[in-house]
Amino acid sequence: VQLQASGGGLVQAGGSLRLSCAASGRHLIAYNMGWLRQAPGKEREFVGAISRSGENIHYQEAVKGRFTISRDNAKTTMWLQMNNLQPEDTAVYYCAADPRPPSAWNGKNSGWIKYWGQGTQVTVSS
Repeated sequence: VQLQASGGGLVQAGGSLRLSCAASGRHLIAYNMGWLRQAPGKEREFVGAISRSGENIHYQEAVKGRFTISRDNAKTTMWLQMNNLQPEDTAVYYCAADPRPPSAWNGKNSGWIKYWGQGTQVTVSS
């Protein structure tokens, strides 16, 4: 599975961005997918994850109510809609895929993730 993230950029606080993750490879439907981010000088952390069917979604507490993850298996794409962005959301955002369920995508230990996309920079100015 190959993943390609895009859509990052510079936005003012309170603004919105939509990240995309285009996936290629066979059996993508077998994988749960998610987003992680890494701010300068900080550990990489989970943002959230979505199940194979798209029906089960988990979010990090700090983004609940502001971020929305969705996926379209037919188009092999996942999105991260980010609203009301704040300076603390500034980070490099990564998309990822792994068989583990969305409930496992939490905390800062992400060494077990099977597939990674390259990062896309999100910068939120105050």
